[in-house]
Amino acid sequence: MLRLRAICPFSWRMFQFRPFSFEPLISQMTKSTDEEQIFDLIEKNKAILTEEQVGCAFSMLWQFQRQKISLLKNVEYIREHPQFLTLQDLATTKMEFMNDTTLVNVLYITQQFGIKAHDPLIEALVTEAWRRLERFDISVLSKFSSCLVDQHLYFSPLMGEIADIVNRNLESIQDLRSLSVLMVNISSLISQRFQEQLVNKTELLFDTIDPSQVNTARRIVQFLRNIKYSYYPLLERCNQVFLSNMNHLDLDFISKILSLYHSLQFYNFQFFLMAKKRLTEMIPLFDHPANFVKLLVALGPLAGPQEKDRLKSTILLMSEELTSQQALAVMEAMEEMESRNSHLIKKIASILCKHLDNYKPVELLRITQTLIFLHFQSKDFFVKLRELLISYLKVSVVPSEIALLVCALSMLPSPHLDEARISQIEAVLPQCDLSDLNDFATSVLRCIQYDHTYLDSTPGKQLKLLQKLDYHGRQRLQKCNDLNLLWKEVKSLKGDWFAHSLLEETVVTLQRLMDEINYMNIAGIASFISRSNYLSTSLLDRIASVVVQQIEKIHPFAILGVILPFCALNYDPPQRDEFFGTCIQHLNSHLSKLDPIMLVFLGSSLATIEYFPENLLKAIFNIKFLAKLDSQLELLCSSLNMKVQFRLMELNRAVCLECPEYQIPWFHERFCQQYNKDTGSMNGAQQQIYKMLAEVLGGINFVKASVLTPYYYTIGFECILDKRKNPLPYGTFCRNTPHLKGKSAMKKRHLEILGYHVIQIPHFEWNSMALSTKGARMDYLRERIFGAGKSDRCFY
Repeated sequence: MLRLRAICPFSWRMFQFRPFSFEPLISQMTKSTDEEQIFDLIEKNKAILTEEQVGCAFSMLWQFQRQKISLLKNVEYIREHPQFLTLQDLATTKMEFMNDTTLVNVLYITQQFGIKAHDPLIEALVTEAWRRLERFDISVLSKFSSCLVDQHLYFSPLMGEIADIVNRNLESIQDLRSLSVLMVNISSLISQRFQEQLVNKTELLFDTIDPSQVNTARRIVQFLRNIKYSYYPLLERCNQVFLSNMNHLDLDFISKILSLYHSLQFYNFQFFLMAKKRLTEMIPLFDHPANFVKLLVALGPLAGPQEKDRLKSTILLMSEELTSQQALAVMEAMEEMESRNSHLIKKIASILCKHLDNYKPVELLRITQTLIFLHFQSKDFFVKLRELLISYLKVSVVPSEIALLVCALSMLPSPHLDEARISQIEAVLPQCDLSDLNDFATSVLRCIQYDHTYLDSTPGKQLKLLQKLDYHGRQRLQKCNDLNLLWKEVKSLKGDWFAHSLLEETVVTLQRLMDEINYMNIAGIASFISRSNYLSTSLLDRIASVVVQQIEKIHPFAILGVILPFCALNYDPPQRDEFFGTCIQHLNSHLSKLDPIMLVFLGSSLATIEYFPENLLKAIFNIKFLAKLDSQLELLCSSLNMKVQFRLMELNRAVCLECPEYQIPWFHERFCQQYNKDTGSMNGAQQQIYKMLAEVLGGINFVKASVLTPYYYTIGFECILDKRKNPLPYGTFCRNTPHLKGKSAMKKRHLEILGYHVIQIPHFEWNSMALSTKGARMDYLRERIFGAGKSDRCFY
């Protein structure tokens, strides 16, 4: 006892001199100020570290790493440090004792430090997590799914099990932050029904998140992009979160949102204007190529002339430092900016050429498309590019990759397909979807056009290939029994081959599946019909019926797409007044939400079918609206800018002529004078008609060509007569029927208001066998001119 008493005071004195070493290790770790202190603690205590302390050590190392500026360099230092290897060994031995949160956190952090997926520690951690999967709570499950994504295990059985767990427990999940992570990570595996359930759950939980949770909102938008669903109610709510936090968003975040919006074709001009302001403020902040290229890509398409010049001059100074991917991003940004800076184009092209061997096939297609758009010319560059495309093509077996390589080859100067390439295409045709078939056909047609124009020949094998493409396209359409799957394939199809070979069969297939048209796909189907210029009354009647029945489920943003084919093709469904009345009433309660550009398109479209909603017109024709429209026009490319201005002019003209009681002034005189400086030349058929009209009427003094009317309609020919005449201009009918389209019908209507009567000379009559001789055409013109009543003016 005495001896003990003698020892104890000494021990107490020793304890007092070494207070730090006996402080709990976790407390010491959390008080550390850098990695070296953590490593020092690991080295001194590796024999006694618990699983909790191991987890804390990983967390602190990652916390220090996130504070670093030079991330890559520091990651390498940490990963190769001897005590980090010790920590990995400890994690391997302690993992089965770790709690779920610590286990997944250690897995996440080791991956962030660049430990490869095949490393024994990573494999062991994933296996242990898989064993515990069913008991993970939602936050741990979401983090584990992100670890699998880092390993590119999007389609793995393990990710499938996670998706199943989410599906079974969806009703009880209340954490939208964790759910949004899971939604993005499992989006490649889930059914359309499950997608809809997740969207509905997200709507229910959205108000539970803090308005500052921009990352949750970003993941929701990313999920919608992944499943290719522009669900406007959620997009609007997420957009509101971004707008309210704009001053705190950095370059990476804004760039990501702009890219997601572009993919979803969601255009919110308030976000664009605020993003433009925020990004412009960042121009002086970046002097490193990586960040400045990102700024150029994000800001370039939105910037005004001065900012664009600033961006281009700065990137030119940095051009020597650009990597292959940065050079590609810059070139594509120049296309978006409609740049014609030849010096910069040549400079960036030289960098692309230097790295050409390192690009993937899809990147080579992007390079080809961009350089062709920018009118870049270099024989040596294109020769090297062609050789590289052919080398890829010779070893490719994937239909979509073969299609994009052939597409790139066909865009180069002197396009040609040899027999080996034709055989390669034929071999994969049974595996192709409609998009691939369309790409092949477009490419083959380019080659045929070149051969016919420059080589005065049309190879039979290429024509036979077109016939096989027609066959496989029809077969795929006839076998299709799901409207949503069909829509995914046809929504982006365009070009001569599709229009001439598959359009009619596509419409037949849509008619067969039209009972599947609903509020979710209706706007897309309607837009497709208007683009195709094909009048299908049964499809349009079905669309009108769905709108009347499900209008409350259709977002106001989608109304323009829905009404477009009825306006463009001049078609009245059986319940015309109910259909248009329902659409207009739905719009009236949401006018304040719609961007000015959308309102202009809505107004001009409705005007073609003689609808002039007073609330809509009051919203458009006021000084405040027009000022807001001007600010948005600055963000558009030149072609779309002109299109919007022209639509506003058409609406202004229609209202002045058809609704004088609204007392809206005509304020497009100067615009029309600028736009109509050159009334254009006549095509071959118009020249024939002009000459024959002169003969019929007694000389060229009695007929005028390319005449501008009051309110600036351009008419083909005008003559002054005593006889009254009846309507139309040459062309603009529906593709499949002699039915006058909406714009032409409105033009006829307005010309009659102005005192004209319109003589219709349809192209299908003028070019028919019955009018194949000059005499027959002269008789036809005499009958059309002198066979009706009297009038002062006639229009053709």
